[in-house]
This record gives sequence, structure tokens and C-alpha cells, in this order.
Amino acid sequence: MSEAEIQDTGLNKRGRRRRRRRPEGSRRRGLYLLPHLFTTGNLFFGFFSIVQAMEDRFDRAALGIVLAIVFDGLDGRVARLTGSTSRFGIEYDSISDTVSCGVAPAILAFSAGNLMVLGRPGWVLAFLFTVCAALRLARFNLSPGRYLGRFQGLPSPAAAGLVASTQLFVSFLREWGAPVDVPEWLVAAGVVSLGLLMVSGIPYRTLKELDLRHSFGTLVLVVLVLLLVVVEPKVTLFAVGIFYVAAGPVEWLYRWLFGKPLQRSEVAAVQPSQGETG
Repeated sequence: MSEAEIQDTGLNKRGRRRRRRRPEGSRRRGLYLLPHLFTTGNLFFGFFSIVQAMEDRFDRAALGIVLAIVFDGLDGRVARLTGSTSRFGIEYDSISDTVSCGVAPAILAFSAGNLMVLGRPGWVLAFLFTVCAALRLARFNLSPGRYLGRFQGLPSPAAAGLVASTQLFVSFLREWGAPVDVPEWLVAAGVVSLGLLMVSGIPYRTLKELDLRHSFGTLVLVVLVLLLVVVEPKVTLFAVGIFYVAAGPVEWLYRWLFGKPLQRSEVAAVQPSQGETG
């Protein structure tokens, strides 16, 4: 068989079929779509949480929020690893976060916290959480914060995570026979407090400065927390959430009292990335 005939049949000189190279554009398009799939997973679990909360399956609703936060943390990392960050990804991520970290936690708190007994103030206070989350996300897209290595205000995934972990922790206590009856006013106060922290100017650590490669102590601490999450996730997630939410105001007050200001950021606009946790 001549060389021309071999080329026509798609065979190499040894008679084996040659592999056709996929166009470079198709591979790039697949990588471009990959982070959007994780963002869609974030949106899906947010919607799943809302449906479960409406059906009084509160633990499943809380789990949906936790999974949405996980997907929210992955999409930005995948986008950077594949070099496929884009303005579209930022906007899509913010819309998804508004559902999973703004609407879903408010619906869960309203339903599980029995805020309907408060009448109109009950759903208005739950809505306050949603609107604060939306404002927080819009501000994040315009500015990364006033200080280096810090978020400006409580990140919406952290606020949503605390709502979800509180529900799981209360279920844990009830499973062990503890007579837990959370007053409706306390649920409303907690939801409002989280909402106000999101739109506040209090700096929160981004946790991106954690050095797992060069700091052995930090690595051990992270491993211990992960092991505790595996052993008893309902308690560990709640404890981590409370610690992180309280750490912002405590550190801010400490720095104010002892005159230790943070270094201001000179960046005027957020760099292309997807999600506060990404």
C-alpha cells in the first residue's frame, strides 16, 4: 500500500489506525465549561435545600446548604487551575450564591425556627438575611475589601453555613435526648445578626493565607479538624462556624483597643475569580 493510500485510510506506516487530534478549541471549551458545572451544582443544592425546607425536612435542607458551599469553594479553584476564569463565571457564581447562601438559609431559618408564629415580622426578618447576602455578594464583586488578606464583612457562605450547622447541631442534641426548644425570637435575632455582619465593615480572614506546605502546626490543626468533621460533623461544623463568625468582631475589637491596624489594600477591583470561598 502506498503512502498516499495509507494517509487516505487513516493508517500509519505500521498499519495501525492513527489517533486524530482533537481541535485545541474544543479542549479549551471543555475546560471553560468545567467550573460552570460546579457553579451549577452550587445552584442545584441551594434549590434542593429550599424544597426540603418547604417539606419540613430540615436536616436535608441543611445538608443541601453545606454541599452548595462545597461546590462554591470548588468552582473558583477549578477555574484558576484550568485558566478559565471569566466575568461570566463571576456573575453566574454570584447569582448561584444568592440562592444557596441567601435564599436557602433564610427559608430554612424561617421554617425550622417557626418564625411564622411571629407574623409579618417573622418573614421580614428572614428576608433581611436574604437582602444582606445579595448586597454582600454585589459589594464583593466590586471590591475585594479594604484590608489585605481580609474579607469586608462576613462572607455569605460562612453565614449560610452557620445557619445550616445550627440546624444540624440542634438535631444532634435532640437525638441524644436533650430537650432543646429554641425560642422564635432567638432564631430571628440570630438571622438578623448574621445579615448585619455580612454588610458590615468588619474584616474577616480569608483563610487563603494558611500555609499547609511550610507550617507543620497549621497542617496538623487542619487534619485534626477534618478528622473531627468525619467523626462528628454536626458538632464540629457548628463549633467551627461559631468560632469563625465570632473571630471577626473579636479580632477587630482587639486591634482597635491596642492600636494594631491592618494593612490597607491598594486593589480597587476584584480580580477574576469565582466565589468568596473560591
